[in-house]
Amino acid sequence: MGDDGTMDKLKGKAKEMLGKATGDERQQAEGKTDQAKGSVKDAMDSLKDRAEGMKDSLKRDDS
Repeated sequence: MGDDGTMDKLKGKAKEMLGKATGDERQQAEGKTDQAKGSVKDAMDSLKDRAEGMKDSLKRDDS
């Protein structure tokens, strides 16, 4: 799951660096946006994992 976020971050960093190298401000901005999107995906995956962990701990049979 976290692979999607990581790929977006890597793709974004590459776009940003290419934009810097070529002076293309729009590509730089797209790269930063892709990186932010990747960070959000990673955060959502983390929250989902925590929620599943909480759900599992509540299901646990204490008998």
